Amino acid sequence: MSSSARPPIRVLLVDDSELVRTGIKSVLAAHGRPMISVVGEAATVAAAVSECARLKPDVVLLDIRLPDGSGLDACRTIAQSQPDARVVVLTSFSNDSFVYEAITAGARGYLMKEVDPAGLVQAILDVAEGKSILDPDATARVMRLVRAQTATTTNEELAALSPQERRVLALVAEGKTNKEIGERLGLSDNTVKNYLGNVFEKLQVKRRSQAAAIYVQGNPPAT
Repeated sequence: MSSSARPPIRVLLVDDSELVRTGIKSVLAAHGRPMISVVGEAATVAAAVSECARLKPDVVLLDIRLPDGSGLDACRTIAQSQPDARVVVLTSFSNDSFVYEAITAGARGYLMKEVDPAGLVQAILDVAEGKSILDPDATARVMRLVRAQTATTTNEELAALSPQERRVLALVAEGKTNKEIGERLGLSDNTVKNYLGNVFEKLQVKRRSQAAAIYVQGNPPAT
């Protein structure tokens, strides 16, 4: 299908500044992209959610700071109720926690308002095609946060295990069978199974490999 025959990408602008919304519309119009059409505008969280439900846009450009709440709440609601609408946060706040929260809320991208016009247009096109937009610096910061969050969660999960359960799990992580674990710890096969059942329940997993992975995350080998 040629670009002229392709249906336009429907965009909803969400920002409490009319000046910003007007500027974005001007940018999109000036770059001669008939395949991008601004179909609606909103200045609040409530309006963003209702307009998204009414207009069914392909892409939502969403600011974080809105008069009646956080744009991240709007993002979360839109991602759940209108999964086909791809949300891109467009903000002036470059905060690690904001980036992380935006992505976990379902945003497909995080852009600064300092983005150049061509970059904004390309981001809309890319997101409409199903790609995720995040600059390399933001990606690195998010990954650090994710790793820190994972490590904290893992340590909390392992802390719920009894000393004997941890010993059993450590041997599972070494690849030992139930029989080998029993011989090492002086336990019967049934007792080992009972301990593993408790471990699986506390870690909320169903397989030995999953439990072993959590143990390794919380007890990385020395380098």
